[in-house]
Amino acid sequence: MKRYKQVAMTAVMGGVLAITAGCGDNDASSDKSGNSAGGQLKGEVIQDGSSTVFPIMEAVAEEYMAEQPDVKVSVGASGTGGGFEKFIQKETDLSNASRPVKDEEKKLLEDNGVDYTELKLAYDGISIVVNKENDFIDHLTVEELKEIWIDDNGKEKKWSDIRSDWPDEPIKFYSPGTDSGTYDYFNEVILEEKPMVENATLSEDDNVLVKGVEGDKNAIGLFGYAYYAENKDQLKVVPIDNGEGAVEPNHETIKNGDYAPLSRPLFTYVSNSAFKDKEQVADYTRFAIENASELAEEVGYISLEQEDYDKDLELLDELEK
Repeated sequence: MKRYKQVAMTAVMGGVLAITAGCGDNDASSDKSGNSAGGQLKGEVIQDGSSTVFPIMEAVAEEYMAEQPDVKVSVGASGTGGGFEKFIQKETDLSNASRPVKDEEKKLLEDNGVDYTELKLAYDGISIVVNKENDFIDHLTVEELKEIWIDDNGKEKKWSDIRSDWPDEPIKFYSPGTDSGTYDYFNEVILEEKPMVENATLSEDDNVLVKGVEGDKNAIGLFGYAYYAENKDQLKVVPIDNGEGAVEPNHETIKNGDYAPLSRPLFTYVSNSAFKDKEQVADYTRFAIENASELAEEVGYISLEQEDYDKDLELLDELEK
């Protein structure tokens, strides 16, 4: 397998990034295909969703197309919410997500006749990062993280508002956009559904956030662990204290849950009808689960236990019956 570098993975904000040229019509429901000569498959596999999951599925798609060159796989990064919107409209075969599907999305999927199967891919830890020149933050408590990010009637926040001995300088904020599952998860577990600061720079492209924090000494940002891991020489990660001491996100603390409450699983959702009706979608989905452990690690995330992948494969076996 290839070694993948995040720095080269540019997610297109709000749209579909086609990994290979000529992906054709984006109507996932219109593509029926089977075997071509020599046992090779043909057709399209269309997926969209989380920019956090994007590096894993880009790697999967690249490996898969090396084995099945007549199958054109596209991977979009419009955010978890944006991906589910397309999934609901039957525009995609798979929807990548950094949070579970919401109840209101489940209802819309049901109303639109979209049956689906949830598959887990890997673990992530939302990483809180500051500029490399920041020499005053050694950790943040969950309460301080909340105080930093919750909007205060539009009031400008300074570092000295959080701790009096910190600089009297305005904080610059960089966050995933509102269509992002990372935004949703952070909003739920840290902000507790209260509004985020109004002056945050929001983007569905995590590389934009990386560059924003890297270029501003008063910046703070948040995004998936893989984007920090690939840029750790340019950024400073902030350990988080959830009441049991400050914990830095890394492979071990994310996998064992010590990095709380910002550790979480990553998902893809496959359309049951696409899986059953399109041989290339079924083959690609199975390939993704069989290779998720290795490829997730290669792009900077943390693999699940093998029994979790086995459960996913059992779900796919059931779909084929």
